[in-house]
Amino acid sequence: MSLFTIGDLHLSLGTDKPMDIFHGWDNYLDRITNNWNKIVKENDTVVIAGDISWAMKLSECDKDFAYIDSLPGKKIFLKGNHDYWWDTASKINRYLNEKRFSSISILFNNSYEVDDFVICGTRGWGLEPENNEDIKILNRECGRLRLSLESAENSDKEKTVFLHYPPVYGGNVCGEIIDILKEYNVKKCYYGHIHGQKMIRGAFNGEYENIRFKLVSCDSVSFTPVLVR
Repeated sequence: MSLFTIGDLHLSLGTDKPMDIFHGWDNYLDRITNNWNKIVKENDTVVIAGDISWAMKLSECDKDFAYIDSLPGKKIFLKGNHDYWWDTASKINRYLNEKRFSSISILFNNSYEVDDFVICGTRGWGLEPENNEDIKILNRECGRLRLSLESAENSDKEKTVFLHYPPVYGGNVCGEIIDILKEYNVKKCYYGHIHGQKMIRGAFNGEYENIRFKLVSCDSVSFTPVLVR
């Protein structure tokens, strides 16, 4: 049983928002499907680090979620900045149950034990809050990250965090997120959000404050789920 992660699928099977108009995204759905099927088995788990579907509401997610549900393994979703369909946890869980998308769960103020890991995380927010609204959102995301980690407090398994926004990029650091990761002794953090070769080259992949960070957005990992372990 293995744990994988990938971010930013940006699916649009139920809406007109094709990603293959962007450089490097040609034939991306087939690439995701082929690469996923080669390495992920039915008893594996894949954390999808946000920006999952371009749908604007849950009722428009059917085709995108059916596609993901058809892929091998269990999938855990966390919210990205373009997941406009994201609703309350109760409404999303009810939708998943009604549609019988049994391989999909959401990471939202909670955590999951998978093999030797406890999966924790949240969306996160930008590195440089520009106004009071940004500060408010960042504080809320910090609270959600803390709730997720606190829900795993009684587990002796390794806490591994998944975010959508990068907590480190270029010369900028989200100190509020980093402080929480350090407080809970998190050693690994995976994130998405960053696209395009120029932006990807500037992404931080490595160790900062004794925490190892890795970018896993689709186009940064050749549309292939990344093995956590």
